[in-house]
Amino acid sequence: MKLSQFKVLTFDVVGTLIDFETGVLNAVRALGGPKAAAASDDEIFEPYKRGRDKFYGRSSFAMKDVYLSLAAERGFQNDEATAEAFQLAVLRWPAFADSVDALRRLRKNFRLVAMTNADRTAFSAYSATLENPFHDSVTCDETGCAKPDPRFFAFNKGRQSAHGFRQSEILHVAQSQYHDIGVAKAEGYTTCWIERRQGLKGFGGTPDPKVLTKPDFHFSTLKQLADAVDAELDTSRAAA
Repeated sequence: MKLSQFKVLTFDVVGTLIDFETGVLNAVRALGGPKAAAASDDEIFEPYKRGRDKFYGRSSFAMKDVYLSLAAERGFQNDEATAEAFQLAVLRWPAFADSVDALRRLRKNFRLVAMTNADRTAFSAYSATLENPFHDSVTCDETGCAKPDPRFFAFNKGRQSAHGFRQSEILHVAQSQYHDIGVAKAEGYTTCWIERRQGLKGFGGTPDPKVLTKPDFHFSTLKQLADAVDAELDTSRAAA
């Protein structure tokens, strides 16, 4: 199987292209007072995940309640103004250092489609941060559900089919084993795991998967994926 055989790359956005872990940690430590500034990653991520489970609504407004939940649990600064500042910071989460250039390179050879649990408002902010590389996008606003719900992947399959692409022509690229790799594989997608936390303990700000799913392709950065595509294409051109 070759990367260059695909026509469409579908991408998880938050966690794969947008570095939400750095965004969460920086915002909590900057806004939450001295105790938050001294908190470890796990002391922030664990209540963050519990808060997101409780407040699973659209990310452009629900994240202030996520902050209030984690701040109350950990004894961080806990007021509406701070929560509103955290909500605004969510829309300004940074891209990984390799995301913009790798997406620009991949766009030369593939249709790029975002598949994100972010709502349309939040996704618009992230897309702008990534310099708007996508040909198409699917958010929770269109699907009415969020990954890892299989209906999200079924919706996208139908959407791409309407544009003339078969599922066998789609490669799903994602960081989260929990939200993406396992369910995408079960729904018949070919998968590429971007293991952003390679070498780090645990799953950080992402829920633990019940099992690790073996992907069809596996890289630790998006740059490595783009490099592998370019190498394949260079080899094909040289052979021709």
